[in-house]
Amino acid sequence: MTVYLPFIVLFFLLAFGVPVAISLALAGSLGIFLATSADVLVGILTASPGSALTTYELLTIPMFILMAEFMGVSGITSSLFTAIAKWTHNIRGGVGIATVITGAAFGAISGSSTAAAATLAKTSIPAMREQGYSSGMSGSIAAISGTIAMLIPPSVALIFYGLLSGVSIANLLIAGIVPGILVATTIAVTIKVLLLRNPLPRQDVQYSLAEKFQSLKVAGPFVVLFLLVTGLIYTGIATPVESSGLGAFGAFLIALKSGNLTRYRFSEALSNTCSITAMIGLIIVCAHIFGYFITLTGLTKEMVAWAGSLDVSPYVILAAIVVLYLVLGLFLDLISILILTVPVVLPLVTSLGFDPLWFGVIVILLAEIGIVTPPVGINVFVVSRSANIPVEKIFSSVMVYVLSLLLLVGVLIIFPELVLWLPSTSG
Repeated sequence: MTVYLPFIVLFFLLAFGVPVAISLALAGSLGIFLATSADVLVGILTASPGSALTTYELLTIPMFILMAEFMGVSGITSSLFTAIAKWTHNIRGGVGIATVITGAAFGAISGSSTAAAATLAKTSIPAMREQGYSSGMSGSIAAISGTIAMLIPPSVALIFYGLLSGVSIANLLIAGIVPGILVATTIAVTIKVLLLRNPLPRQDVQYSLAEKFQSLKVAGPFVVLFLLVTGLIYTGIATPVESSGLGAFGAFLIALKSGNLTRYRFSEALSNTCSITAMIGLIIVCAHIFGYFITLTGLTKEMVAWAGSLDVSPYVILAAIVVLYLVLGLFLDLISILILTVPVVLPLVTSLGFDPLWFGVIVILLAEIGIVTPPVGINVFVVSRSANIPVEKIFSSVMVYVLSLLLLVGVLIIFPELVLWLPSTSG
């Protein structure tokens, strides 16, 4: 009962809308108290903030958030979508594919799935509706394209997994590139297949080659930031922390050049960065408290021993873990899922012989699926509110993309080299 009661309390608090951090702290404190004593609990509560927030790699989070804030101020994302749409205009489903590519590009300077979905809803959905896409299809494309930001570096989700698991953040960020490209390709192919069954009327507007090349000017800032962040990490010239600082400074210069960086917007960008970072920091501290409870109870050791006693293939247990993440994704947000599962599940996964770096990418990909599935599906609600499309229409249309991404999960499980190859070649 000492082990199960805190988990019951945690899910009860989350179900009633208590913030994740507070729920973790209360449930973890209860578990520590039941497993030890009040004195031990006080000692852990006193030491947790210092031990949880002294990790050097934590500096990447505020820097990447600030980079995204400055790029939002610059206002070049809508111009990027227009530029990409000119190149994909003559392809069947070109505007939808342009949305997917823009989602990937936005992920390279944001790392936030919800921010990407909100931006795509405002820039791409009107263009898709003009070309005959249904409201449900256009909304689902924007929602699913926003999820690519969770894998393309600088992914806050991958950084958070690295902080919880101890896996190299640099390797995790590099490992997300190929799967991120595969996710974008999978979504684009799905759009093409859907439009084979329901073709759209051909558009009469044509763009000259000169116009297309002229439109590529807007891609420059994205290329520069990608090289500053991912390029320097890949070559080993800079650490993730150093690259995040350079990325934030580069985004500041881009926003300054755009002429949109007023004193008010600069202050707002700093304020938003501080508030989001503080929220994540509080969650990390409270996650440490809950982690102490898990360590004290020896729950992970028991699970590893139990899995070792089973006379089944490791892939059978892995399949059960995949199902667990899919179920949790129906009800919980990404950070809650990572905090609840990584300390318990990762030792089990590594004991089965799977690579923790590869598993981190699989977990984030499963979380991508969770943020577009009902009843939580935060990206769907963000797009629905931004584009004024009924939620049920987007949910019904997005399920075909969910099935496509599940097939991709299977491919990455069968061929883990698709995840592990690029990090193995980095500096």
